[in-house]
Amino acid sequence: MDNVRTENKDGILIITIDRPKVLNALNAQTVAEIGEAFEAARDDASVKCVILTGGGEKAFVAGADINELAQMTPITGKATAEKGQRVFRAIERFPKPVIAAVNGFALGGGCELALACHMRIASENAKLGLPEVTLGIIPGYGGTQRMARLLGKGKALELILTGDRIGAEEAERIGLVNKVVPADQLMATCEELARKIATRGPLAVSAAIEAVMSGSEMPFDEGQTLEATLFGLLASTEDMKEGMGAFLEKRTAEFKNR
Repeated sequence: MDNVRTENKDGILIITIDRPKVLNALNAQTVAEIGEAFEAARDDASVKCVILTGGGEKAFVAGADINELAQMTPITGKATAEKGQRVFRAIERFPKPVIAAVNGFALGGGCELALACHMRIASENAKLGLPEVTLGIIPGYGGTQRMARLLGKGKALELILTGDRIGAEEAERIGLVNKVVPADQLMATCEELARKIATRGPLAVSAAIEAVMSGSEMPFDEGQTLEATLFGLLASTEDMKEGMGAFLEKRTAEFKNR
């Protein structure tokens, strides 16, 4: 891949969008390569968690490639949005935890990419926003839907309709990011979180992601049914027996992902 780098650090896969000269802007090739990286990681048993970040010190992803967007027609515009939505949806539904390490600008498509991740840790210098209306368009990679679900319609519309950028502290205050840390501690913080999750039962972690991500899109009673079903399925696993046994025997569990 030309625009995306991957590195497996003891089960923590770091996916880096590597176009720092253009602040990691998302062109069609980069979106496709992000999809390829996640597709390969899905079936890689060595991968326990994923950290997604941007190359360089200035940006996670500063937005979409405006040179490409400026050439859109109604037909190609819809197709472009749908391709991005498919990739970002695959990230959202990824069965292993995905942490966005937001190192700088996360604007437009970059903010949408961060929203598709399961958790977001931001550096103190991060700036987030959906400024598409300043270009005469709207977010097209799921941003209108995810931001409204995460923040509520009122706050989502305020940010989308103004196109304003907000700093990391404000993003944490409103729940757009989970935590803010100094820039030089960002990756270490994300890796520490990923390593902690990696010690938990992998089947339970995957089921919890499905329960939250799928269940939140269902009526409450259907979400509870999904939760109960997954709860019951986990009762048949060796990992459940190991986890319960380890607790009762006061030892550290050794999960086998089965």
